[in-house]
Amino acid sequence: MALQLPFRFGSKSAETPMESRARQSKMMEYDQPLVWVTLLLMLLGMVMVYSASISLPDSPKFANYVRWQNTYFLQRQAMFIAVSLIAGLFVFRVRVADLQKAAPYLFIGTLVLLVLVLIPGVGVVVNGGRRWLSLKVFNVQPSELMKVVAVLYAADYTVRKQEYMHKLTKGFMPMAAAVGFVGLLLLLEPDLGAFGVIVCIAMGILFLGGINAIWFGGIGAVLVVIFGSIIALSKFRRERYFAYLNPWEEDNALNKAYQLTHSLIAFGRGEIFGVGLGGSVEKLHYLPEAHTDFLLAVIGEELGLAGVLVVIAMFYWIIKRAFDIGRQAIAIDQTFAGLTAKGIGIWIGVQTFINMGVNLGLLPTKGLTLPLMSYGGTGVVINCIGLAILLRIDYENRVLMRGGRL
Repeated sequence: MALQLPFRFGSKSAETPMESRARQSKMMEYDQPLVWVTLLLMLLGMVMVYSASISLPDSPKFANYVRWQNTYFLQRQAMFIAVSLIAGLFVFRVRVADLQKAAPYLFIGTLVLLVLVLIPGVGVVVNGGRRWLSLKVFNVQPSELMKVVAVLYAADYTVRKQEYMHKLTKGFMPMAAAVGFVGLLLLLEPDLGAFGVIVCIAMGILFLGGINAIWFGGIGAVLVVIFGSIIALSKFRRERYFAYLNPWEEDNALNKAYQLTHSLIAFGRGEIFGVGLGGSVEKLHYLPEAHTDFLLAVIGEELGLAGVLVVIAMFYWIIKRAFDIGRQAIAIDQTFAGLTAKGIGIWIGVQTFINMGVNLGLLPTKGLTLPLMSYGGTGVVINCIGLAILLRIDYENRVLMRGGRL
C-alpha cells in the first residue's frame, strides 16, 4: 500500500480541501480598511472641530446658544457621528437592487425637500442662505442629501438608457433637464458649490456610462460658459472672484478675501509639523467658519504640512478604493453597482478637492465642507450613508465572486 504523506513537498503548509474551503469562507465580508480609514477621518475631524471651536463661546454670534460651553460643538459633532454610524449600519443592510428601484422615487422626494427649503417660514436662513429645514434637534440640508441621491439616480438612468447614450435627445437631454431643475432650485438658495458637485457627479457617471465623447466635450464647454455667466452676472460672486485673484490687496484682504488671507496665514504658521494641537491663533476669531469650511486651515496650522498630507492620503485611499470597487462590480456585470461606486468616488473626490483648493487658495472661496471631518450634522450623516452604500457594493461583489446569492 502506498504511503500518503499529509503534505506536499515544495509547499509551505499542508492544506486539505476541507481546510481550503474553511479558509475561503473566512474571507472578510466587508472592507475593514475602508471602515477604519473612515472612522479615523471622522474622529480626527471631531478632535479638530473641538480645537477650532473652543473659543467660539466668546463670540457674540454664537453666545446665544453656545453660552459658556466650550464643548458645545464637540458634543454635537460626537452626536452627529453616532447618528451617522447608525444610519450607515441601516443602509448597509439594504440590497443594491433595492436602491436601484428606489432611485427615481428618492430623486423626486429630494426635489420636494429642495422646494420646501425655499418657502418662507419653512426654510431656515443661516448666513444669508436659505438651505436648511428645521427638525428642532438639528437642521437638515436637502442639498447634501441630493448629492448621494444624484449618484443613485444618474447610475440608474445610465443603466436604463444604455442603448441611447450616444443620442442627444433620448440619452443626454432628459438627464440634463433633471440636473438643470436641481441647479435652479440650488441657485435660488443660493448654493453654487453644491450645484457644481452635483453637475460633476452626473457628468462623471454619464461619461463612465458611455456617453458620446463629442457631446460630452460640447456639454462640458457649455457648462463652463454657464458657470462663468453665473459668476459674471452676480455682483457678490464677481467681487469674490476678483478678490481671489489678488487677495493681498488691502481692500480685498479686509473684505472679500478676508477668509482666504487668514487661511493662508494659518498654513504659513504651521510650516512642516505645526504649532501643536490647540495652538492655533487664527481660530481665535480671525478665521471665520474655522470649524466648518476652513477646518483644513486649522489642521495646517496646528499639525503642519505633515498633518495635511496625512489627511490628503486618507481621502486619496478612499477615492481610489471606490473606483476599484466600481471596476470590480462592472467586471461581474453589476453595472448599476459599479457606476454607483465610481459616482461616490467622484462625489467625495470633487468635494474634497474644492474644499482643499479653497483653503489653499487654489480656488475661489466657496462654502463647501470637508467630507467626514467638518462640523455639521447633515454632511457627516450623508457622507456615511454614501460610504455605507460603497461597502454594501463591495460586500455583494465578494458574495457573487464566491458563487453566493444575494
